[in-house]
This record gives sequence, C-alpha cells and structure tokens, in this order.
Amino acid sequence: MYKKVNVIIYRDNVKRGFIMSIKNQQYTKGFATSKDGTKIGYRQMGSGPGIILLHGGVNASQHLMKLGTLLSDEFTVYIPDRRGRGMSGPIGANYSLEREDEDLDALLKKTGSHYIFGTADGALFALHAAISNHSIRKVAAYEPLVFVGQPELEQFKATIQHLDKNMAEGKVAKATVELTKDSVNFVKPIPDLVLVPLVKLILWMNVKTVKGDDVSYQELIPTLDDELHLVEKTEGTLEDYKNVSAKVLLLEGSKTQSLLKESLDALNELLPHSNLIELKGLNHDSAQDYGKPEPIAQELKRFFL
Repeated sequence: MYKKVNVIIYRDNVKRGFIMSIKNQQYTKGFATSKDGTKIGYRQMGSGPGIILLHGGVNASQHLMKLGTLLSDEFTVYIPDRRGRGMSGPIGANYSLEREDEDLDALLKKTGSHYIFGTADGALFALHAAISNHSIRKVAAYEPLVFVGQPELEQFKATIQHLDKNMAEGKVAKATVELTKDSVNFVKPIPDLVLVPLVKLILWMNVKTVKGDDVSYQELIPTLDDELHLVEKTEGTLEDYKNVSAKVLLLEGSKTQSLLKESLDALNELLPHSNLIELKGLNHDSAQDYGKPEPIAQELKRFFL
C-alpha cells in the first residue's frame, strides 16, 4: 500500500532564544554491559521519556551532542559510543548485526527507554534491532542503508575493497582520501600526492585538540571498515523488515543521493507502520553537530511525544 511522502521546508533561521551552547552542555556518563561482556558507554542529558541516539560511521557520541541538546528539554537523551569507540569496549572478533542488536538491547534495559533514533549506519542498526526486539516501540531512522538491488552496489563493494587494503596497510590518510574521492566529485581530479599529506596534517591536528570523552578521527576512521561490511550484507534482507512491529519514522534530506532514497522508498513500502518525510535542504550529514540537526529535532519531537 502506498504511503504519502510529506515534504517539509525549513528556513535556516531558528526561533529566537532557541540557540543553545553545545560546547558547554553538561552530561553525565553511564555504562551498560552487552551480552558478550562488552562495555557500552553513553552520555546522558535532559529529562522526560528516554530516547537513545545512535550515531553513524566515522562518528561517536560527541557528534550527536547538538541534536541531543535540542531534544533534552522534552526527553532523557542517551547517546552511546557504539562498540569500538571512545567510552565503549572493542568491536571484537565476532562483530555482526547481532552484536549491534545485543548492544542496543543492553542499553534499552539499562535506561528503560523504548524510543530509538539512528542516523546512517546507526539508523540501519536501530531498524534491524526492531525486527526482533519488541520492547522498541518507536524508531526514527535518518537515511538508513539497506541494499535493495541498486546498481550502485558494485561501486560500493569496490569502495570497501579499497578501504580493506588501506586499513590492512595502516594507511588511514590514504583511506580517507579515497573515500572522499568516491563520494565528492570535485575532489577526484586532485592528485593523492597533494591530498594525502594534507589529510595526514589534519588528522594530526585533530588528535592534538581532542579532549575529554571525544574521540579523534584517527581512531574513528578504521571503524568504518567493519561497518561497511555489515551494510554490504544487507543485500537480499529487505523482507526481514516486515517483522518490525514498532512505529517507524523514515527521514531523508532532499540533497541525499539516489542510492539512499531507493532504500528509503523500499522500506516505506514494506514496513507495517511507517511514514517517510523528506526535509528540504538537508543531506546525509545533517543529523550531526557539523550538519543542520534542528529540523530533524523538530520532527523527532512530533513523532516521539
């Protein structure tokens, strides 16, 4: 059955008095223990019904602080470092979608939450957990990736092969350059001889400036390799999402690439209780602190309250 797609346009300006200080936002820390014994650390802020925010690849809890702050007036917000990052334990030898399911289950039990928001890979993991975990009542997923036979899959697999090779050789800067060239057209003509030393300098500077519970990109970039292999394994699994009993809000930005839009359309047709909303002017990075999370926060409040 066809479900209508709502199109909402947001202006760049926000309501007077709505701008908050993110840098000095206070939070407490907590920990949950996953089924395999891995410790999962999280940041907590606000008050109200519990909501867990799952970050995407090459990110950690630090990158959803602005969104968390925007929600903290209505919700108790929990932002975990997914395994392999920051306050949490290692990815482990048996990393899989099931391990992500177990990590989220541990967080749900520890916090008493029933609401989940995820972006990118985090959105995939939120939806996948909801297939079997019926304590999840509502899921908001910003641009999850479940492969549904898109022609771009072969290019995606080639990207993973390049990343595998660079990570095996410990070439984090070169991996970053190649990932950027695969997704940003205007960067492609610039020779690696120029870009690789520049990225090495940027990564070095980032390591020197990271403080507190934040995680450097030097540490975050290698985690993407494991995650992309999980995304690759979603090919042929679309029918599994028929078993999601939770209410689902699917969100996409108008500037998002067709590969992601095809996934969202297919999921919206299949999920038993879903709605798809396009947010004008947003892209794949919009949920993060370096994006434009304000429109996303507004939609989440409408959905979860």
